[in-house]
Amino acid sequence: MRFSWDESKRLRTIADRALDFRDATFFFDGRPALHQFSPRRDEERWKTTVERNEVFFTLVWTWRDDTRHLISMRRAHDKEVRKYRELFAR
Repeated sequence: MRFSWDESKRLRTIADRALDFRDATFFFDGRPALHQFSPRRDEERWKTTVERNEVFFTLVWTWRDDTRHLISMRRAHDKEVRKYRELFAR
Protein backbone atom coordinates (compact mmCIF):
# COMPACT_ATOMS: atom_id res chain seq x y z
CA MET A 1 0.00 0.00 0.00
CA ARG A 2 1.48 3.30 -1.10
CA PHE A 3 0.84 6.70 0.49
CA SER A 4 1.95 10.22 -0.31
CA TRP A 5 1.34 13.53 1.44
CA ASP A 6 2.52 17.09 1.79
CA GLU A 7 5.25 16.91 4.44
CA SER A 8 4.49 20.35 5.90
CA LYS A 9 0.86 19.30 6.35
CA ARG A 10 1.97 16.07 8.02
CA LEU A 11 4.11 18.03 10.48
CA ARG A 12 1.22 20.43 11.24
CA THR A 13 -1.09 17.45 11.85
CA ILE A 14 1.42 15.96 14.28
CA ALA A 15 1.78 19.28 16.12
CA ASP A 16 -1.93 20.16 16.16
CA ARG A 17 -3.55 16.73 16.55
CA ALA A 18 -0.83 14.31 17.63
CA LEU A 19 -1.64 12.18 14.57
CA ASP A 20 0.89 11.10 11.95
CA PHE A 21 0.11 10.29 8.32
CA ARG A 22 2.75 7.56 8.56
CA ASP A 23 0.32 5.62 10.78
CA ALA A 24 -2.55 5.77 8.25
CA THR A 25 -2.33 2.08 7.36
CA PHE A 26 -4.90 1.32 10.08
CA PHE A 27 -7.56 2.95 7.91
CA PHE A 28 -7.05 0.18 5.32
CA ASP A 29 -6.11 -2.87 7.40
CA GLY A 30 -9.39 -4.74 6.94
CA ARG A 31 -11.26 -3.39 9.97
CA PRO A 32 -14.80 -2.05 9.35
CA ALA A 33 -14.52 1.29 7.58
CA LEU A 34 -17.03 3.88 6.42
CA HIS A 35 -15.95 5.26 3.03
CA GLN A 36 -17.75 8.40 1.85
CA PHE A 37 -17.22 10.15 -1.45
CA SER A 38 -16.31 13.79 -0.75
CA PRO A 39 -15.56 15.68 -3.99
CA ARG A 40 -13.70 18.96 -3.77
CA ARG A 41 -13.12 21.28 -6.71
CA ASP A 42 -11.99 19.05 -9.58
CA GLU A 43 -10.58 16.35 -7.32
CA GLU A 44 -12.32 13.16 -6.23
CA ARG A 45 -11.78 12.86 -2.51
CA TRP A 46 -12.79 10.22 0.01
CA LYS A 47 -13.42 10.34 3.75
CA THR A 48 -12.70 7.10 5.55
CA THR A 49 -13.83 6.69 9.16
CA VAL A 50 -12.66 3.85 11.39
CA GLU A 51 -12.59 2.94 15.05
CA ARG A 52 -9.26 2.32 16.73
CA ASN A 53 -8.94 1.59 20.44
CA GLU A 54 -12.52 2.82 21.00
CA VAL A 55 -11.77 6.18 19.34
CA PHE A 56 -13.04 7.18 15.88
CA PHE A 57 -10.79 8.78 13.29
CA THR A 58 -11.38 10.17 9.80
CA LEU A 59 -8.88 10.32 6.97
CA VAL A 60 -9.45 12.48 3.87
CA TRP A 61 -7.58 11.18 0.84
CA THR A 62 -7.56 10.91 -2.94
CA TRP A 63 -6.03 8.63 -5.55
CA ARG A 64 -2.94 9.90 -7.35
CA ASP A 65 -2.14 7.19 -9.87
CA ASP A 66 -1.77 4.03 -7.74
CA THR A 67 -1.00 5.94 -4.53
CA ARG A 68 -3.35 7.15 -1.81
CA HIS A 69 -2.55 10.83 -1.31
CA LEU A 70 -3.40 11.83 2.27
CA ILE A 71 -4.96 15.23 2.81
CA SER A 72 -6.25 15.31 6.39
CA MET A 73 -6.31 13.05 9.45
CA ARG A 74 -8.34 13.85 12.56
CA ARG A 75 -10.73 12.61 15.22
CA ALA A 76 -14.08 11.86 13.60
CA HIS A 77 -16.94 14.35 13.92
CA ASP A 78 -20.12 13.24 15.73
CA LYS A 79 -22.03 12.91 12.44
CA GLU A 80 -19.35 10.59 11.03
CA VAL A 81 -19.42 8.44 14.18
CA ARG A 82 -23.24 8.19 13.99
CA LYS A 83 -23.08 7.10 10.33
CA TYR A 84 -20.40 4.54 11.17
CA ARG A 85 -22.45 3.12 14.03
CA GLU A 86 -25.60 2.99 11.86
CA LEU A 87 -23.73 1.08 9.16
CA PHE A 88 -22.04 -1.35 11.53
CA ALA A 89 -24.88 -1.57 14.12
CA ARG A 90 -22.80 -0.54 17.12
